[in-house]
Amino acid sequence: MTEKKTVNRWLVAIMGTVLQICLGTIYAWSFFQNPLMSFAGWTNQQVAWILSLAICFLGLSAAVGGTLLPKFGPRKLAITGILLYALGWVIGGVALTMKSLPLLYVGMGAIGGIGLGLGYVTPVATAAKWFPDKKGFITGMVVMGFGLGALLMSKVIAPAFVNAFTATPAAGGDPVTTWPSVFYFIALALGIPGLIAASIMQNPPAGFVPPGWKPSVAETAANASIPVQPKPCVLSKRFALMWVIFFCNITAGIMFIGFQSPLLQDLLKLEDPGMAPAALAAAGATLIGISSLFNGIGRFFWGGISDKIGRTQTFRLLLGTQILVFVGLVFIKSPILFSVFVCYILLCYGGGFGTAPSFVMTVFGSKVMAVVYGCLLTAWSMAGIVGPQVAARIKDSFPTDPMRAASTTFLVGAAFLAVGFLVSLFVSNKPFAGTCRKA
Repeated sequence: MTEKKTVNRWLVAIMGTVLQICLGTIYAWSFFQNPLMSFAGWTNQQVAWILSLAICFLGLSAAVGGTLLPKFGPRKLAITGILLYALGWVIGGVALTMKSLPLLYVGMGAIGGIGLGLGYVTPVATAAKWFPDKKGFITGMVVMGFGLGALLMSKVIAPAFVNAFTATPAAGGDPVTTWPSVFYFIALALGIPGLIAASIMQNPPAGFVPPGWKPSVAETAANASIPVQPKPCVLSKRFALMWVIFFCNITAGIMFIGFQSPLLQDLLKLEDPGMAPAALAAAGATLIGISSLFNGIGRFFWGGISDKIGRTQTFRLLLGTQILVFVGLVFIKSPILFSVFVCYILLCYGGGFGTAPSFVMTVFGSKVMAVVYGCLLTAWSMAGIVGPQVAARIKDSFPTDPMRAASTTFLVGAAFLAVGFLVSLFVSNKPFAGTCRKA
C-alpha cells in the first residue's frame, strides 16, 4: 500500500473523532437539567426523559445503522446522522417556544437520538476497518471524541449562547434567557463541523492491509472459523453475556452523566447554604467539563490497555474498581472528593465504550463487526432509560433529603456493577466458534 493511503486512514480516524465530538455534546444534558425545570416548571423525571429517549434511540438506530452501513456506505450514513441530530436541536427550540414537553421528546429524544445512533456507529466501524493493526487503540481514540463532546458543550458552546441570549429586563429583576434561540444556534454550531467531518468518511479499498502489518496465523485461522453471517453471533450466549456486561457498566455511569451537576450542587448547598445560583450552576458546568475529559480519555486509555491485557480482563477491572468507588460515595460529603470519584467513574464509563468495539472484533471478527457492534449498542439504549430514570425517581422521591437520595443512587449503581462483574467471570476473549450455545 502507498504512503498516501496510510495518511488517508489517519484522516478518516481524525475526522471520525471530530464527528463523535459533535455528537457527544448530548452528554452535557445535565447542563440544561435545572434551567429547563425552572423555565417550564417541569420535574427532574420529565426533563431526564429527554436524555433517556436520546440514548434509547441512539442504541436502536445504531443497530439498524450497522445493517445499513454496507449498503449505503459510511459517508451517506454519517451525513444523515449529523443532520438528524442538528434537526433535533432545532425542533427542541420550537418545543421550548411552545413549552411543549412531548415535542421536545420527539425532537431531541427521537429524531436527535436516531441521528446520534447513525452517526455514532459509522466512524467506529469505519475506522476499525482501516486499523486492523491497532483495533483497541484506534476505536478508543474515535469514541474518545464522544466523551469529549460534553466538555465542548458545557464549557464553550452552551455558555457562549446562553450569555448571548440572556438579558436583564429593563424594569429590573432576574436575567431572562431566550432558550429557543440557544437551541437554534447550538444546531448550527454542531451541524456545520459535523457535516464536514461526515463527508470524509469512507471505507478502505478492497484488500487493504496497513503497511508493514501481517495478521498472526492464529488470528487468521480464528477469523476464518467465525461465521460471515451476523445472526448466529447475535443469538449466541457469548453475545448475551457481553450485552449484560456493557449494560451494567453504562447504567451505573449514565446515572451520573445526567445528574452529576445537580448532585454536586446539592453538596455545595449543604456546605454553603448562601451560595448564589449562578455560582452553583458554574460549579456544575465545571464538573461536567472535567469529568467529560475523563470520559473521553477513558475510551482512549482503556481501549489501548485492552490490547495488552485482554478485553474481558479490562471489563473486570473497570467493573470491580467502580464497585468500591460507588460504595465509597455513600460516605463522601466533600464536594471535591465527590468530584474526584465522579471523574473516576466517568473514566471507567468511557473505558467500556473504548473496549467494546475491539471486544466485538476479537470475538466475532471484522466481517460482521458493524452489525454485531450495532446490536450491542442496544444495551446503551436500555441503560439510557434505566440509569437516568432511576436516578431521577430517587431524587424526586426525597426532595427534602438530597443526601439520602444520593446515597440510595450510589448503592443502586454499585448493585448494577456487581451484576456486571459477576457476569464477566463467565466470558472469555476466545474467538466465537459459530455455535450459539457456546460462551
